Amino acid sequence: MQNAHSDIKALTFDVFGTVVDWYGSIVAEGETFGNTHGIDIDWAQFALKWRAGYGPAMDKVRRGELPWQNIDALHRRILDGLLDAFEITGLSETEKEYLNRAWHRLKPWPDAISGLERLRKRYIIATLSNGNVALLTNMAKFAGLPWDCILSAELTRHYKPDPEVYQTAAELLGLSPNEVMMVAAHPGDLRAAQAVGFQTALVPRPLEYGPDNVREVTAHPSDLVATDFNELADLLGII
Repeated sequence: MQNAHSDIKALTFDVFGTVVDWYGSIVAEGETFGNTHGIDIDWAQFALKWRAGYGPAMDKVRRGELPWQNIDALHRRILDGLLDAFEITGLSETEKEYLNRAWHRLKPWPDAISGLERLRKRYIIATLSNGNVALLTNMAKFAGLPWDCILSAELTRHYKPDPEVYQTAAELLGLSPNEVMMVAAHPGDLRAAQAVGFQTALVPRPLEYGPDNVREVTAHPSDLVATDFNELADLLGII
């Protein structure tokens, strides 16, 4: 495997779901917030609905129905709608903003840090996420993620899977697309990366949507498939 991928110089990572457990983190944040503020709702459903609004919100920006907004702003738009839908009232602006920034405090999957540390021995490792730079930077600080570089769709004012996001990442790293490997749990992300010349690695996260919504990946375009980041390091020949 090492020889087949000897031209790789950088690995770029999808973050939400691939590196960090957004579902478990948002549910835990919600339950703590609810206990503090006397809000008794199904935080698992709240988390799923918050995430479900993510794609449609980005599509509105993509179609020009909304002006460019970063993910913090889109998360807040979705949150405001959910507060109405779940009949949560009386929160101050500070409290709403704190809840919205739960996405800055997501916890990594158990293999993420050890796997990234191994991969970083040989490769540049960088985010390549729709999350905005501040969000990704704060998340890295919170979770101890050892990125060499924070790359974000925000830098292009496009959202994945638009090709500009991947092309710009390679350009900013000073690399040709075939020298970059995109690592993600989502086949659509990998297909878009491959379309611009990236190599790809699929790391499925069956529990991304929680233990009651296990999702298996059946079709994917990946060059490599690994169960976690440490197995990916093994496949790439890193001791």
